[in-house]
Amino acid sequence: MPKLSFILLVDDDSTTNFLNELMLRKLAVADQLLVALNGKEALDILLEHCESPVSPCPLLVFLDINMPVMNGFEFLEAYAQLPWAKQRATVIVMLTTSLHARDTQRAKQLHVADFISKPLTPEKVTAIVKKHFPQDYWSHAPQP
Repeated sequence: MPKLSFILLVDDDSTTNFLNELMLRKLAVADQLLVALNGKEALDILLEHCESPVSPCPLLVFLDINMPVMNGFEFLEAYAQLPWAKQRATVIVMLTTSLHARDTQRAKQLHVADFISKPLTPEKVTAIVKKHFPQDYWSHAPQP
């Protein structure tokens, strides 16, 4: 599987972050992998990387719903206010323990690309990459 340039994990649970980061590194699915502990930290990372001409914007964000400071839905609402050019290059996947119909419906309204249950597994990662970054993406992606 080809590598994405940048993945962002957003979850307040340090154990979940550790396990997801370890798995993603073993899968070698991204050149760069960063972790944010809440939606506010994630927005700060996006602003820092997406506005910089020298650092890439995350192509994929795994976002938890229930977090302190700024939860996943608050993050999505703030993210929706960013200029469209920043949004269209990033795929946001809700990764959560909540499969409540209310949450899935709200996620769809906020233009989340996918809504999957925890835990993140190699099979889920592979399916997400294949679905959202099809083979023609890789043939047009900038080469290092």
